[in-house]
Amino acid sequence: MKLSGLLHRSRTELPGLTGVARVDRRTDGLLRRVKPGEIAVLDQIDLDRATADALVAADVAAVINVSPSISGRFPNLGPEVLVAAGIMIVDNVGPEAMHAIKDGSRIRLLDGVVYAGELRLAEGVLQDADSVADALVEAKSGLTHQLEAFAANTIEFMRQERGLLLDGAGVPQVDVVLTGRQVLVVAAGFDAAAELARLKNYIREYRPVLVGAGAGADVLMAAGHTPALIVGDPAEVSNEALTCGADIVVPAFADGHAPGLHRVQDLGAGAVTFPSTANPEDLALLLAAHHDAALVVTVGLSANMAEFLDRGRAGSNASTFLTRLQLGGTLVDSRVIATLYRSRISTGAILLLIGAAVVAVLAALLVSDAGDAILAWVSTSWAALVETIKGWFV
Repeated sequence: MKLSGLLHRSRTELPGLTGVARVDRRTDGLLRRVKPGEIAVLDQIDLDRATADALVAADVAAVINVSPSISGRFPNLGPEVLVAAGIMIVDNVGPEAMHAIKDGSRIRLLDGVVYAGELRLAEGVLQDADSVADALVEAKSGLTHQLEAFAANTIEFMRQERGLLLDGAGVPQVDVVLTGRQVLVVAAGFDAAAELARLKNYIREYRPVLVGAGAGADVLMAAGHTPALIVGDPAEVSNEALTCGADIVVPAFADGHAPGLHRVQDLGAGAVTFPSTANPEDLALLLAAHHDAALVVTVGLSANMAEFLDRGRAGSNASTFLTRLQLGGTLVDSRVIATLYRSRISTGAILLLIGAAVVAVLAALLVSDAGDAILAWVSTSWAALVETIKGWFV
């Protein structure tokens, strides 16, 4: 008997959740590399819902966070999403875990402790539904400070970008006609794909201009639509979307430098720059507003205060309030459209039309020679059927 076989049978299975560790300080890089069943090791204070949704979609077995997933600054949405999906969270294991846990190594989680075999690597807090709910309740007390920061950043944005907001200074010209058109702006937000699917009839009937904000362009492509306009950092967009023929608008700094523009040029596509500190979603909305779009429908954009504050992006959301104020009543969330939208030709009207056509055909047959023949055939067939049924009971 081989010694290796004997050793294999004598080894006992250690308790806990076991999986391959995928370690990366850059969350975007981690999400691109992690595979189903692996354990994601990241460093993100106040884990946001967008990251949590991506981890759920990647079907990870567990998440180890170097930082607190809920710091108490505000009630962020990520941990609740992970717990609801049944994904284990070992929280606040400390920065040394990034060095102790090797990328690609096999690790084991038990009661908040991270092991490599029987070697203890790090220890954190094992989160569950109750602990997450309690932490979120406590975090609501931090909303006041976050709202103050949001307001301060909004005022600073207004000072820096008043020319853009008031006069459209710096808004680029695009080949896509937006004036008087309905515009659908899609971002890669929570449940964006499902929201887009609910708008299928609206898109088919009204043919709105499809605009992808950042990775929202890929959401459109995945749903079988081709964006007419893409606004955002090309690093967030796939090559397929960048080369689909859409007009591309790349955010730029005040000095005109646009990170990521070279990627578009390397692909042989053209692009224009949009100098502003606003986020890509708001730039897409400002484009529609200053080009006099008739209606702007949003998919996957932040729709409430919790989503605005999620991940603590008060600085990047400084443009959000003023942008929506600029659009006013022309801005509509897709969930409203999906709830209220009805096709111009309803199902009831179609059924009524078919019924009327059937009645008209029958009436025509009844007053013609063909109608007499049909009635005679129906009468003969009915009589034969009755006689057959009688024969069954004799």
